[in-house]
Amino acid sequence: MKVRIGGRGSPLSRAQLDIVASLLRPAADVEIVAMTTTGDRLSRGEAAMTGKDLFTREIDEALLDGGIDLAVHSLKDLPSRLPDGLAIVAVPLREDPSDVLVSRGGVTLGALSRASRVGSSSPRRRAQLLAARPDLFVTEARGNVDTRLSRLSEGRWDAIVLARAGLARLRRLEEVTQVLPASLMLPAIGQGALAVVAREEVGELRELALSLDHAPSHREAEAERALLEVLEAGCRAPVAGLARHVAGRLRLSGAAFAPDGSAGIHAQAEGEEAEPAALGREVARQLLDLGAAALLALGRAP
Repeated sequence: MKVRIGGRGSPLSRAQLDIVASLLRPAADVEIVAMTTTGDRLSRGEAAMTGKDLFTREIDEALLDGGIDLAVHSLKDLPSRLPDGLAIVAVPLREDPSDVLVSRGGVTLGALSRASRVGSSSPRRRAQLLAARPDLFVTEARGNVDTRLSRLSEGRWDAIVLARAGLARLRRLEEVTQVLPASLMLPAIGQGALAVVAREEVGELRELALSLDHAPSHREAEAERALLEVLEAGCRAPVAGLARHVAGRLRLSGAAFAPDGSAGIHAQAEGEEAEPAALGREVARQLLDLGAAALLALGRAP
């Protein structure tokens, strides 16, 4: 069976395509189709101001048009609602969703000097960094992982924050200075997970994609994405969430922050493994009851 899988052409995206291809190859002849999206052609700041689907739109269109058979995305890049006709069919085994600090000289977050420069273009990371260390300067860090690591070594920043999963997939975990615990840096929705997206049609291709699914990882993703959908928050919103399986149940922690880290709202709940979306909606309602909408409005203000 011939299967064309598509995704972005960045080094990290290519590594993710290779992971999915290796899982498919025992049962299929796999062709990798790497694409340049609108988001890749814009700066990260311009893309963030324009819309979340800029990094997925062309890939989704190719999938709907039959140019590719399956799409592979970082789950955290996906909008909370996919285009009509598409669905997340599989979430392979999730990587560790933690954020990590990479610093010059191997200095941990707590040991960074006052007024150190930390690079991150994520409002979620910025808010939590400033909540922990309001004396730091958190500045924009654009470009792919390799670019940011090179600029760190050149001295543009004293440290940067990245997703551990990306470094693991690029085989660069030796760069990590410190794994940041969720108590200090709650991850992005879906961080560490891949999404295999297919057309909503029953057939041999869909069955093949389903074979890649890791049910616990998929349930975690469903809970986190339901939280995001209820909050109506995009990728530039300082929102975080992490679902984990605990003693046969699913536990979800969620949070929303003021952009400058001066305030944060946290909520947590447990639910049945079989109803992850209900759990996500429950935690989102808790956050809204505590005032999350007002914090998110601060992030959308011009």
